[in-house]
Parts: sequence; structure tokens; C-alpha cells
Amino acid sequence: MSVAAALVRGSFLVNAVYAESSRAYGLTPQQGQLLCVLMARPYGMSELGTALGLAKSSLTGLVDRTARHGLVRREPDPLDGRAVRITLTEKGSGLVDEFYAATCRRVEALPAALSEAERDVLADLLGRMVLDNQVPVVFMEADEDPSAARGL
Repeated sequence: MSVAAALVRGSFLVNAVYAESSRAYGLTPQQGQLLCVLMARPYGMSELGTALGLAKSSLTGLVDRTARHGLVRREPDPLDGRAVRITLTEKGSGLVDEFYAATCRRVEALPAALSEAERDVLADLLGRMVLDNQVPVVFMEADEDPSAARGL
């Protein structure tokens, strides 16, 4: 299999696992991504749009729907009185901790047929590719404590 085919098919595989995990928690995959991005800290709308790769109108709709479920809220930006930041609510924090752990377990199981050494090589190569292409942090490292990242 070519690198291009493997990467595209691998992304479909990860997206399918992410979607399955999201459904299990009553979320859309986009809501799951939003919550995972907000795990570390609140974001302004423009930087959130950049991290998620969404246009302003799409992001506004996603935030509105997620806020209606009580998982995120808008709060004034302390550095710019005209802007807002999006942050997790208490309900959102509790849900994302569970969702994140379950999603990590599901994704970590994907390369189960690989040896530990092969998994290390895979992680190294994919990590280098992600860093070289300056992919925004949209999912924390599996060994990071999401609650600690939020200062809880």
C-alpha cells in the first residue's frame, strides 16, 4: 500500500473510531473534537476556528449547539472586551474527561497487532509528520491528565 493510501485510509479508520466514541457519549464527532480542544484551556473564536479548521459560520453553529447541551459557554475575553472565549462548563468538563479516556482506549487499540517496537516506530514517524506540518493540538497526549491541564 502506498503512503498516500495508507494515510488516507488510516484517517478514515481513526475518524470512524472517533465517531463511534462520540455517539456513545451522545455527541457528534465535531462536538467531541470541540470538547477535546477545549480540554487544555479556553479559546477565542478565531483561534478555535483555526484549530478545528472551520469557517466562522460553521464554528458558531457548532458552539451554539454544544452550548445548548450545557457543555460549553461563552465568556468575555479579559484582553478584548469585544471578543469572547469558549470554555467548558462543569458538565462539559466531566463529559470530556470520560469521552477522552474512552476515545484514547479505542484509538490505542487500533495498532494492537503491532509489536511494542513497531508501535514506537509508528508513533515516532506520525509524530514527526504532525510536527513538521504544524498540526494544531486538537487532542492531548494519552498520558496527560486532562483535569490537570484545566487547573482542576
